Amino acid sequence: MKERPLLSFTVCWVAGSAAACLSSGSGLLLAWAGLILLLVSLRVWGTVSWKYIAVLCLSISLAAGYWKWNEARNISGIPEALDSTIAELNGSPVEARGMIISVVERDGDRVDFTMKLSHMNLLAEGDEKASDPVEEQDEKVEGELIAVQIKLLAEDEITVAAKWRRGDEVLLNGVLEEPAVARNFGGFNYRAYLHTKKIHWLLKGQGAENVRVTVPDSWSLLTVFRLNDSARMALGAELDQLFQERHSGYMKGLIIGMQDDLDPDTFKQFSQLGLTHILAISGMHVAVYVGVLLFLFRRLRLPKETALTLTFILVPVYVLLSGAGPSIVRAGLMSMIALLAARVGMLKDGLNILAASALVMLIWNPYMLLSVSFQLSFLVTLGLMVYVPLMNPLLSILPRWLKGAVSVTLVAQLVSFPLTIYYFNQFSLLSFVANLVFVPLITFVVLPLGTLALLLGRLWEDAAYVLAHVTELLNNFTFFAVEWINKFAGGVLIWGSPSLLWIGVYYVLLYGLLYVAKLRKEARSAPQYMEDETRPLTEAGLPVNSHGGFGRVGNSQFAIDGSKVGRWSGAIVLLLAVGLGMLLYWGYQSDGQAGRGTISYLDIGQGDSILITTSSGAHILVDGGGTLNFGQKEEWRVRRSPFEVGAKVLVPLLKKRGIHRLDVIILTHGDQDHAGGLQAVLGEIPVSALLFNGTIVDREFYMGMMRTALERDVQLYAVHQGMTLSPDDKTKLSFLWPEGRGGEASGNPYQNGIPLLEEQNHDSVAFRLEMNGRNFLFTGDMDLEAEEEIVEQAKQKGISTGPVIDVLKVAHHGSKTSTGEAWLKFWQPAAAVISAGVNNLYGHPKAEVLERLQDNQASIFRTDQQGEIQMRVRAEGVEVRYKLVEALHFVQ
Repeated sequence: MKERPLLSFTVCWVAGSAAACLSSGSGLLLAWAGLILLLVSLRVWGTVSWKYIAVLCLSISLAAGYWKWNEARNISGIPEALDSTIAELNGSPVEARGMIISVVERDGDRVDFTMKLSHMNLLAEGDEKASDPVEEQDEKVEGELIAVQIKLLAEDEITVAAKWRRGDEVLLNGVLEEPAVARNFGGFNYRAYLHTKKIHWLLKGQGAENVRVTVPDSWSLLTVFRLNDSARMALGAELDQLFQERHSGYMKGLIIGMQDDLDPDTFKQFSQLGLTHILAISGMHVAVYVGVLLFLFRRLRLPKETALTLTFILVPVYVLLSGAGPSIVRAGLMSMIALLAARVGMLKDGLNILAASALVMLIWNPYMLLSVSFQLSFLVTLGLMVYVPLMNPLLSILPRWLKGAVSVTLVAQLVSFPLTIYYFNQFSLLSFVANLVFVPLITFVVLPLGTLALLLGRLWEDAAYVLAHVTELLNNFTFFAVEWINKFAGGVLIWGSPSLLWIGVYYVLLYGLLYVAKLRKEARSAPQYMEDETRPLTEAGLPVNSHGGFGRVGNSQFAIDGSKVGRWSGAIVLLLAVGLGMLLYWGYQSDGQAGRGTISYLDIGQGDSILITTSSGAHILVDGGGTLNFGQKEEWRVRRSPFEVGAKVLVPLLKKRGIHRLDVIILTHGDQDHAGGLQAVLGEIPVSALLFNGTIVDREFYMGMMRTALERDVQLYAVHQGMTLSPDDKTKLSFLWPEGRGGEASGNPYQNGIPLLEEQNHDSVAFRLEMNGRNFLFTGDMDLEAEEEIVEQAKQKGISTGPVIDVLKVAHHGSKTSTGEAWLKFWQPAAAVISAGVNNLYGHPKAEVLERLQDNQASIFRTDQQGEIQMRVRAEGVEVRYKLVEALHFVQ
């Protein structure tokens, strides 16, 4: 084993940090012991020294301790300073003073920035001025970071907010709130995300008049960032002048890493093809920048040492102008270390340079380890260094000009694949081709042309506009091609997030496959005498490594035994390929149901969305929630990418759970809070059939949803009382409502005369689900009248009570217009689930409904209190778990 102290030290530092992040207490001790034991085994079975092992053990221990030390300090001092509990502070009005330390961003009517506190005081309700700050209190909150959100109340406030800058002193009033946690299993945890930014509170204010800003009159480190922000804004304004709206946002992302104005549809199209890395400043941009500088300095006949020094100094300038994201910081650090190495003759190894960059960033901020950008940036760079030398010989059939591009692109795709599916839960089969074509075009043609146009904007305006026009033509080609490729819906595969063990095994198998395949390739192309000759290779004047073999792959030595490789390598390659294929197949499959069914009452705020997965693996989605809109917003208030439940919550949840296709969507009725989110679902996830109540609503969101269903060849069925659906032999859906209409239609609703119905609640689809011998009742927003009609029809048939229901989905979010006494007596539910938004405007669920359920001895579960409610259904009982409460409940 070749010792690489810096690389090994960094790898162990990452391992120690990861162990401390993922575990604590006895779990951390076991993880630490396991890592130490692994290192000791390298000494027992390898050739490394005990001193080397001791240094690596020290790295693991220091990293774990450093992480825990940072965690112990990463707490809020505000509750202690204000002498209140977290619960008491949540929603409390406060006055805060501090300094803006981030870029001030405006999106529609909301302005966001991060503030470093100097003091904070509680305000009594209705007070406009706080009490005088207490010195001891200031010491406890001083330096704490807080995320500020200001809602603008009038359009003219945009001009006021536009003057706010990093470094400004601010005094403002607002309401203190805890960041939201994940309310669904696998959902985005905003509180945990802000924790990695050392932010523990949100401060929400109303109106720019509540923010008093003072421009600093002295120089500080933030002055540099303040000037940098102004420079970036000036560059962005220049790009706005040169390019049309869609192109200007795109070019801002490419040239200066400013993605605020990037068209959401463009980003979505690029994301689907795995091209979003192009829109982030990365190592390629830095390499081009450094190369251009060195070329210019060489043309100016500057001494080599001077050119390297000047470039070293100018790299941080580019990093700052580009936004200083993790990938650009990594690339900048690597470039600076490489330039320094070339200047003084140290650390010339690429792996050591990468290791040094990672170590510096993790010591500066250990939470970088949790950044997706950091992980992808370093992992892909490391993968290119390790895997490309293994891949190149396998592509020897390709011409030299193509081999390098194919090798780098293919390796980048293979290496980034596990993290891509872990975080984004989809992978395009066309991503390799798209990257191979578009990355060179954008990096080496579009980016230089756009940059040159920007540089010429103030010097030679006519030439700048010509270059901008040419760039726009290339952009139009790119946008059209990306959109056309994305029309091949089957090219995008949805993957559930794999485990860390799966990811580790993937990289081991991939490395082993490429390594052995390379050995086989080189052995087969070696001269015959090399396989049969037994005399020492040194007699032939060839270098011998420590294993008795020869050769180098990248930075690692290996031994070639021609006869053994020829004999066994084919079988080993086949075995590794089969193993990798089985791993991919296993990872692609959804979690096995193990003979059980699962019902997930998702928390999507004020609305309904329920995911049913049968024991055979069929997926049924009941409703899709929807963001409630109260009137048309003024144009200036509209945000670039407004929050929408379907796109922001529901679709990511379905993808994270590895749902490749929905067998059925059941739309109970056409209200926004049940149907609004289905537009995003139909647009991004394949759906076989959509069942609805036989009526349509003349509203834009509903008609758009139906058009999307037709465009995606989704089969439409109008359901009614008496119909049944059996996804498998252990599952049956019996539809109880609505009553049948003459001329029931399926297929295209525009061609079959399906009636319009504005008031949809009475006609909500209601059905009984039998799964593994258990009964569940789903009711949409059906009203008391519909309930009474169903009960009356049953009584006319001589049925006084229905089959006992294990779990009732309470209608209309617990509204008093549903869930009547007769309904509960008829079904006798053992448990009831209420889907309602936290502190919703309607006051759901109503007290009288809760009382009726309690009087009927039904256990009550509520999404507003417990988050997602997930039920695992077996014949022996129903196991219930909740997202926000660490507890299990059993319905017998």
